[in-house]
Amino acid sequence: MNGDVIWPYKRWAVKALAAMDRRPEAVEYAESCRGPWTPDADVDALCEETLIASGLAEDAYQRYGTRPRQAGTYLATFHAAKKRYPHKASGEILADLVRRTPGEEGKWFAAARGAGLYDEALALASRAPCDPRTLTRAARDLADSQPGFAVAAGLLALHWLVEGYGYDITGADVWAAYAITMRAAARAGVADETSERIRRVVARESPGGFVRQILARPRSL
Repeated sequence: MNGDVIWPYKRWAVKALAAMDRRPEAVEYAESCRGPWTPDADVDALCEETLIASGLAEDAYQRYGTRPRQAGTYLATFHAAKKRYPHKASGEILADLVRRTPGEEGKWFAAARGAGLYDEALALASRAPCDPRTLTRAARDLADSQPGFAVAAGLLALHWLVEGYGYDITGADVWAAYAITMRAAARAGVADETSERIRRVVARESPGGFVRQILARPRSL
């Protein structure tokens, strides 16, 4: 086949080979089409689809299942992978996706939390920056049913606020993280200990820092 043919036409050739039950050739040809004008994500998806249709789901997973995709968000990427590979454990899929994105562990927090992988979620948010609002929402949603997790998530929200993370952060965001953390702490019976941990977190911020200023107002620590 002509190497100068653009990818959309080559793509149809790949699908034609697959339709003729020549799936190994289809995958091999698709891989040979990679280049500066060929979107890798589309090649990956097409090869993956072809292998799964051939009954080679494990091979598809190992080769293409956790490669970066344009799924909108990290949470959507996780759900899409889980949908394609229902036989794989959520924890395994999550761990493989995390390995593909070094330095972005915190961005997988919502996926881990949504899968009920609470310990893994907290570990991820501890290793790399995580959106403070995402952590606060998780603490709020689970303050009653999983108070221990909620306390830890709230403390991490305050930690990343102190570190300066979050987009257009306001005083309301700081107070929400504090109040929800303390609510969960009361539920868990660790209010005094949590209050002290919050003090230590906030003390790491420079004098006059934003979080310090907010929490020094009337409803102070």
